[in-house]
Amino acid sequence: MVEFGENLRNLRLRDKLTQAQLAQKLEMTKSVISAYETGLRFPSYDVLIHIAKIFKVSTDYLLGVENRQEVDLSGLSSEEIIALRNLIKAMKKK
Repeated sequence: MVEFGENLRNLRLRDKLTQAQLAQKLEMTKSVISAYETGLRFPSYDVLIHIAKIFKVSTDYLLGVENRQEVDLSGLSSEEIIALRNLIKAMKKK
């Protein structure tokens, strides 16, 4: 589960959150977030699920079981979703 700490840190930085801000969202201390990121501690199942919901990723992604991230397409038209899928396909062919 070494990936968990790295994935958590990367997601936190991606969303421009400090450890203190994430800790506040999870109702815990900054030191707990630091311990998660350095691999000194691991979250309970409930906290893991809460973290996944905050960052809109799967728990499998957080744990390093899968490398796939999801994108929230809500609010987009069908045409926009198709355009995004085509763009992703084109980028994968590179």
